[in-house]
Parts: sequence; structure tokens; C-alpha cells
Amino acid sequence: MTASQAAQAEDGDWLVGNPTGSQLASALWIGSVGLLILGLQPVLLGALYTEGHVTGDELALVATAEMIAIGVGSAIVAMLLPARNMRWKSAALLVLLALANFWTAYAGSPTGLIGARTLAGLAEGGLVAVATELIARSRRAERIGGYFVTLQTLAQCALALALALYAVPAAGSAGGFIALGIVCLLSLVIAWMVPDDYADLPKEEQFASVATVPAITALLSIFCYFMFFGAVWAFLEPIGAQFGIDGRTVGLMVSASLAAQVIGAMTATVFEARIDYRFAITIIGIIAAISSILLASGPGLWVFWAVALVMGFILLFIVPYQIRMAITADETRTAVLLVPAAQLFGLAIGPIAASLLIDAGNFRPVSEFAAATALASVLLVGVFVVVARRQGRT
Repeated sequence: MTASQAAQAEDGDWLVGNPTGSQLASALWIGSVGLLILGLQPVLLGALYTEGHVTGDELALVATAEMIAIGVGSAIVAMLLPARNMRWKSAALLVLLALANFWTAYAGSPTGLIGARTLAGLAEGGLVAVATELIARSRRAERIGGYFVTLQTLAQCALALALALYAVPAAGSAGGFIALGIVCLLSLVIAWMVPDDYADLPKEEQFASVATVPAITALLSIFCYFMFFGAVWAFLEPIGAQFGIDGRTVGLMVSASLAAQVIGAMTATVFEARIDYRFAITIIGIIAAISSILLASGPGLWVFWAVALVMGFILLFIVPYQIRMAITADETRTAVLLVPAAQLFGLAIGPIAASLLIDAGNFRPVSEFAAATALASVLLVGVFVVVARRQGRT
């Protein structure tokens, strides 16, 4: 089922407003453009490192700055700006992102790269909010969220393959970022199909509605879960090297894991209504912890492969259920708008926190830290369920 077909099936099933299938598909695409970098970082940032533009530490700073900026950008646009003139906002953000990508292609220093990717992250976060603002208005936000993560991951896979096979070999990292900028400019056509004005959600008490124990606990659980994945993913290659697995093999695992992410997103979209969100989030958190413990145990090649595929599958499988938890925590749906920020901050902070535990080339503590954060996400779900039940929300 395509995003457009999905939207048509959902037509009329909106809290406020009534976007057409093409309008919903357009908004989801605009949001997907904002998250393309998540699947392209290994290709593009790896090329920057290989070409000597940045050291390993500088590369980490570039990646972290962009991740944090995406989270900040999505929160600012979703929480502080009205959902009006969305076509102009989408177009302006796409142009800004294109310029940031072109700046990255020609940046001559690590400082310039950090500045360019920070600007890119703010624009990318704004584009994500274009999608999440509309998703929050659906009565089946978790299902539309499933379509969103499926679309963005398919786009990441396709573009990552194109850049790895053509743009980067032909023109290096600069060619990759220029290609990404061109995608942004081409998407301007789609920006004019986005609903221009989103109907208002009841947000008179928007900040108060988020500053509740259920909403904070739900967002912290999401944050901890993505800390787990961010920590492991950032150090997957050195973890593999420590146990005798070469970098080329780990690279293949990363590619296969992206495919598993697509399958996970599609599977969640099909089954989201049949599985209770509390059960799904708990089980996936436990699987995440077990996977991390296996990585810390000195796994062989096939166990390492299995863990990489499982982690890829569960990464996006959980997203529709996290959206449902956020909706349950806050009926005004303001918390839903902060789900991308919680996810992205987790992905950004996870590697930084885990790196503090690395000692003399021993990366085992990274996996142990990931297991702890995965279990923390499960414990926070337990707290959420208890508090929400007392308040009559579950």
C-alpha cells in the first residue's frame, strides 16, 4: 500500500481538518526529506573522514551537532509556530536545507562543517514537524506514523545506494551533499501539495499538558530507547573489530540492518492495531537489552549478524507504539509533537554518554550501557502505566 492509498483509506478519520490522500503523502515526504540524513550519515560522513576533512573526534561533533539541531528544530516548529502557511514554510525550509548541503560540500574546515550541519539540522527538524503536525491530527496517528517511518526508510535506502554507487565515487563527499541539496530543491514541487493551513488542535494549555508525569515519563522512555540504539550504532564497527569482525563485514551488516528497518516499519504498520502498545514497547525493550548483552559477551560472526538484524528490525517497529503511548499520556497530542525530538536527542546523547565509558580501546562497556538504557526505557514504561492508570488514561 502506498502512502497515497493509505491516506485515502484514512480519509475522514481526522480529529480536525480533512487532508486528501495526496496532501498527506506530500507532508510525509517533506518530513522524510528532513530525516534522509539519518540513513546517509555512514556514507557522507564516512567520505568526509576518508578524504581527511575531519578527524574521528571532529566527525563525532559534526554528527552530534546535526542530530541535536534536528531535535531542536522539530520542537521549535511544532511547539512555538502556528500550523499556518505550511506550503511556504515547507518551501523555505527546503531551500534553507539545500543551501546548508551546498555549504557542507564546499566547507573548508571542521568549524565550517559543524556550522553547516547545525544549520541543516535546524531546517531538517522543521521539515520533520511538517509531517508530525499532520500526523498528530489523525485519529490513527500511530498508523500514519507507521507509514511515515516506512516512507522515510525506503527513501534513505534508495538514496544511500545511489550516493554510494554513483555520486560519492564520482565526486567525493561534495558530490553526495550536492545530490542531497538537489533532492531538496526537487521536493519544492511537492511542498506546494502540502495542506496550507492545518486545523488547530486544542492547545490552549500546550506546555502544561506536556509538563505532566505521564507525558514526561513517556518521552523519557522514548529517549532512553533511542539512547540504546544510538550508542550501539555509533560504535558498531569498533565493537566488531574487538571481537575479530572486519570493517567490511560490519558495513554489510549496516546495509542489511537498513533493510530490516524497512521490514520492521512495514510490519508495525500492519500489526499496530492488534498489539497493545504497553506489551509491544516492553517486549521490544527487553529484546533490545538482550541484544546489547549479547554484543558485550564476545559474540561470533553469526550472532553478531543476528543482533544487527534484530536491532534494525525493532528500531522502527516500536515507533507506532511510542506514538500511541504519547497520545495516551496527553490527549491534546502536544506530547506527540515532541516524539521526534525525544528520539533524536536519544540518538545524539547515546554515543556521547557511551564514549565516556570506553577505556583503552575496550568497547564492551558501550554494549553494557546500551543494555542499561534499554532496560531503563522498560522501567519508565512501567512507571507510565502505573501513573496513567491512576489518572484513568489507560
